[in-house]
Amino acid sequence: MRIMTFNLRFANPLDGPNQWDFRKDLVVETILLYRPDLLGTQEGTVPQLEFLTRQLPEYQPLVEHRDVDRTCQYPTIFYRTAVFDAKNSAEFWLSKTPDEHRSKSWDSAFPRMVTYGLFREKGRDLWFWFADTHLDHISEQARLEGSRMIREFFLTQERPLILAGDFNEPPDAQVYRQLLGSGSNLLDTWRALHPVSEERPTQHAFDGKPRGSRIDWILVTPPFRVRQVAIIDHNREGRYPSDHFPYMAEVDY
Repeated sequence: MRIMTFNLRFANPLDGPNQWDFRKDLVVETILLYRPDLLGTQEGTVPQLEFLTRQLPEYQPLVEHRDVDRTCQYPTIFYRTAVFDAKNSAEFWLSKTPDEHRSKSWDSAFPRMVTYGLFREKGRDLWFWFADTHLDHISEQARLEGSRMIREFFLTQERPLILAGDFNEPPDAQVYRQLLGSGSNLLDTWRALHPVSEERPTQHAFDGKPRGSRIDWILVTPPFRVRQVAIIDHNREGRYPSDHFPYMAEVDY
């Protein structure tokens, strides 16, 4: 089973030659080239998500639960309908009032959320959570409190979990320790196969030159076993689909 997390970069006209209209086909090309079974995107505006839905007929966006607000950037799950059954989809805002639309707390620069659903591979018995999130890029406290909410919600339930997203912190910082620390059975798919000395950034400035740190993660609980991982640098003659490298993990169980 292939899982991909992909920060799309929102449709920002200030990006000039790297704005959405000039790279949207390359985003689709990248997804189709690697063909993840489960895809978690971040920063997608509603028109971007609608474009992907039209261009990826093999995939279904998990949005039945969503009261769409066209001013929002949404973390959004896409899944291959030939591979998965899905149910019980929902989302909540990472704030003190998680049911309040566009709510934010702890000096978060933007409203942040987690979206999720229960999935089962067709022909198999195991139902598991797949969750997708994007933590705040400014407020350390908002990231820490948001990760605490995610941990408390999912790890108290008797279901396996795959958690993907842009966590806006490097491994071993507070969010990482919150999610993978004492009492957690989450595993970092990258670290499952790579030592600490082989860290690689997942950001760049649309030029493919890695900068910053590895902030895009896929975390899993048992019974998932990590088989392969890849930070994807697919480009077309030096044009990249986003300012993040998509990250993909292959797991079995």
